[in-house]
Amino acid sequence: MRIFICEKPSQARDIAGVLGVRTKGDGYLACGDAAVTWCYGHLLEMCPPEAYSEGYKQWTLHSLPILPGEWKLEVKREGAKQFKAIKQLLRQGTEVVIATDADREGETIGREVLQACGWRGPVQRLWLSALDPASIKKALAQILPGERTAALYSAGLGRARADWLVGMNLTRAYTLLGRDRGVEGVLSVGRVQTPTLRLVVDRDRQIEGFVAQPFWDVVAVVQRPAVPEPFKMKWKPTGAVVDAEGRCINEQAARNLAQQLRGAPGRVTLAQVERKSELPPLPYKLSVLQQDASRLFGLDADKTLEIAQALYETYKATTYPRTDCQYLPESQFEEAPAILQAMMSFDGSIATIVQAAKLTLKSRAWNDAKITAHHGIIPTAARVNLSEMNEMERKVYDLIRRRYIAQFYPDYQFDQARIEAQFGSVLLGATGRTPAAVGWRGVFNLPDEEDEQVRVVLPQLAQGDGLQCLQVDVEAKKTQPPARYTDGTLIQAMESVGRHVADERLRRILKETAGIGTEATRASIIKTLVGRGYIERTGKKKHLISTPKARLLIDALPDPVKDPATTALWEQALEEIAQGRGSLEAFLERQAAWVGQLVSGARSDGATRLLASPEAAKAIAQTRECPTCGKPMRKRSGSRGEFWGCTGYPDCKATAEVEGKSSGSSAKPRAKRSARGR
Repeated sequence: MRIFICEKPSQARDIAGVLGVRTKGDGYLACGDAAVTWCYGHLLEMCPPEAYSEGYKQWTLHSLPILPGEWKLEVKREGAKQFKAIKQLLRQGTEVVIATDADREGETIGREVLQACGWRGPVQRLWLSALDPASIKKALAQILPGERTAALYSAGLGRARADWLVGMNLTRAYTLLGRDRGVEGVLSVGRVQTPTLRLVVDRDRQIEGFVAQPFWDVVAVVQRPAVPEPFKMKWKPTGAVVDAEGRCINEQAARNLAQQLRGAPGRVTLAQVERKSELPPLPYKLSVLQQDASRLFGLDADKTLEIAQALYETYKATTYPRTDCQYLPESQFEEAPAILQAMMSFDGSIATIVQAAKLTLKSRAWNDAKITAHHGIIPTAARVNLSEMNEMERKVYDLIRRRYIAQFYPDYQFDQARIEAQFGSVLLGATGRTPAAVGWRGVFNLPDEEDEQVRVVLPQLAQGDGLQCLQVDVEAKKTQPPARYTDGTLIQAMESVGRHVADERLRRILKETAGIGTEATRASIIKTLVGRGYIERTGKKKHLISTPKARLLIDALPDPVKDPATTALWEQALEEIAQGRGSLEAFLERQAAWVGQLVSGARSDGATRLLASPEAAKAIAQTRECPTCGKPMRKRSGSRGEFWGCTGYPDCKATAEVEGKSSGSSAKPRAKRSARGR
C-alpha cells in the first residue's frame, strides 16, 4: 500500500479528495490502494537537556556547554495518538510519499516521523506549490524520487539542532549569571528572538536619546493672474542655513526671506507633468496581511494569524494563510469567474466592484515562476455565511477579497506635477498628484488620509508663466524621532532587517531569505517576547516598548548573538546543506565550537556585562546584601508569603523577613520546607 504523509489534516483532505476517498480510518483516509495520513505540524520535538543526563536537571554554569552526542526526539503529548496511528499504518505500507509542505520545514516534519517509526522502505516526494485540484493532479503525475529532496531534511535538522544549542546553553548561562545578581526569572536567548528584541531596544533608545531640532518652513500662497485658484509653494533653501536634510535651521533667515516674498512677482522656471501608473497590489502573504491589520485595525500579529487560520479552516473562506508568497499559480486563473461569482452571491455589498471587474485582465500575480511552497492568500469559491464571523474576521476577510478583486482592474493612473518658480533670488517649489484613472483603487475603502495623499492638485502652468505671491507663512517645526514599533512595523523590520547589516554580502543573503524569522513564526516570536516580559504593548496603537530586563539582556550578550548577520551566515550554510553542497556534521561541529566560546565568554565577562548595563539598576528587582555570604538577596514567595532569600542558594540558605511584615529580622535559616520552596 502507498502511504501519503501530509503536514496537516486539511492538506490530507485536499489530496485524498483528488485520489478518491473510499473510507475514513483511525487517523487516515483510505483511497483505494493508497492511504493518506497527516501530522499536526511537528509531531516530535527535541528532548530537553535532562533527557541526556539526570545531572542537567539542575542548572549550573560548570555543566555548560551541553553538547549532545546522539540527538534525541520525543513525541509531543498532544500528537501521541496521531503518531501511533501513523506508525501502525506504516506497518501495512510498501512505499511512502512525503506530501508535506514543499520546503525545508515540511521535509523535516515528514522525515522525522519516518525516522522515529523506523521506516526502511522506499520514499517518494509529492512537491506541491498549491492545493487546488489542478495543481494536485499535476504534482501526482510528477512525483519525485525521495533522494531529490533528502538534503532539505539535513538542512532542517541543522537549523533545529543549532537553535537548540544556542537556546539551551545561553539561556541557562545568562539566567544563572542574572540570578547571582538578583535578576528575577529566566533570561531567554534565541537565534531569532534575540536579534528581534534588539530591534525594539535599539529603537526605544533612539527615541529616548532623540533631541528635537527646530527648523522653519517658508510656505507661500501664490496665484497665476486670471486663474482663480491659488496654490501653495515652499521655499527650497540652500547654503549655510540648511541642514543635511535640506531644512532651514536659521529662523531669522526664514523670516527675512518671508518678508522679501510678500507681494513679490515671480516666474515659472519649470513646469513638468508626467503620467504615471501603479499596478494593483499583489494578493496577501501573511506578513503583509499582519502589517495592514495592525495599521488599519490595531490587531496584534498573533491575533491576525489566528483570524486568518479561522478563515481558512473554520469558514473555508480563504486559502492557506502561513504563506511567504504573494503570487498565484497560472492554472488558477480560470477559477476566477467562479470565485468572484460565489463572493457576490452571498454578499451583495460587493456586487458593484465585482461586476466592474474585467476577467480578461491577467495581472502580474499569476506567475508560476514566483510560486514557493504556497501561493498568495485569496478567497475561495465556497459559500460563506458572513453573519457567523465576528467583526474582525469580516474585516480581515474583506482585506483579502478586495486584494483578489483588484487583480481584475486596470492600473491606477495619475499625473505627477512638479513646478518651480523664481521670485527674485528666491526659489519656490511644489509637487502634486492628480488622479487620471482610478483603476484598482476604486476597489478599496481607503481611509481619508490615504485619499488625501494622492489628491494634491496643481494648476496647469507653463514655463515663463507669471505668478504673484499673495501670502507667506513661516512655519516653526521640529524634527521627530522614529516611531515606536507596532506588531505590523516590527514584522516589516524583521523582513527588511538586512538594511541594518553593514556587510553587503550578508545584506543580500538576508534579503534573499526574507530577513529573520518566517511567515509562520514571526507572530509567535513577538508573542514570546511579550510573554517573557521583554516587551510590552502600550497605548491605543499598542506600541511595543522594551522592558529594563530586555535592555539588560541585550547589553550583556556579545554582538554575534544579537546580530542579524549571524542569522544570515546560518542561512547561507543551511542553504549549502539543502543544495547538497554542505555537510550537516561540519555545520554542527562549527556551531558546537561557537557555543562553547560563547559560554566561556559568558563565564569570564558575562557578569561584568550584566552589571555594566545602564538598565541594571531597574532590571534587578529590589535586592539587599546577604549578611552571611555577601551575595545579593532577592524577594521570593514561599508558603508564608514573601521573604528575602539568598541568591547563593543552595550553598547559602540565609533568609530574612520582608520589611513591613513584622518588626524586622536578621538573616537566618528558615525551615527546610521554606528553603525547598525556592
